[in-house]
Amino acid sequence: MNGPEIHLEVDPELRLFVAHERRRGRTAVTTDGSSTLGHVVESLGIPLTEAGQLLVDGRPVPVSHIPGAGELVEVRAVERPQRIPGAPLRFLLDVHLGTLARRLRLLGVDAAYESEDIGDASLATRSADERRVLLSRDRGLLHRREIWAGAYVYSDRPEDQLRDVLERFTPHLAPWTRCTACNGPLKAADKDSVSDHLEHGTRRSYDVFAQCTKCDRVYWRGAHHSRLDAIVTKALDNFATAPPDDTEENDHDRAPSSPSGAGD
Repeated sequence: MNGPEIHLEVDPELRLFVAHERRRGRTAVTTDGSSTLGHVVESLGIPLTEAGQLLVDGRPVPVSHIPGAGELVEVRAVERPQRIPGAPLRFLLDVHLGTLARRLRLLGVDAAYESEDIGDASLATRSADERRVLLSRDRGLLHRREIWAGAYVYSDRPEDQLRDVLERFTPHLAPWTRCTACNGPLKAADKDSVSDHLEHGTRRSYDVFAQCTKCDRVYWRGAHHSRLDAIVTKALDNFATAPPDDTEENDHDRAPSSPSGAGD
């Protein structure tokens, strides 16, 4: 670039996205004089999904602002909790976030996930078509223009990833109501109706069951329950919110406990 020089300052939370020489504080950036501030921010490595308020000489400006010579640009992180307008809050996770997807589903959060890599273009298109917040650790994916909304997952540890998403978006939690395998809703089921899906020992030992209305997977209070219940209890203690006004939770439809044969 060979145009106006601006001064850039990036929030500490966002400095992992920029080159090392820009992580120490205010630095100079030479622009081309015609690109928008949004384009300049992205060219430095910061996905716009992670950029919150943009300030020029202390004044908020839109991403369409054309930077001028000598301006001080401050890029702030997204304010938390982040509100996503225009659709029920639901997520789409890339192929590397399977454990996070299962934990979100365990908490009753709508979390779509493909176990095979369907490609960045398909993920971005699905995000737009279904109006889902795309969660990923792939910075390049989050730069795609066609995604409806997105968020970078900052940790590679599932426990920290879950905390990050719950803190950032504060989704309504309804544990044990969603299939951890396919994301479908669960309904209560009597033993006779699901007996063909059960091993003899399970039929003998358990009486309370639920079944996915989408994939027919059967759930009961199995061996994984204590571990999964600890995840649920911790999430509820720290992030439980009131249900949306148009949501009525029916205890009859809740799953009895942990999924059969599924880990977290």
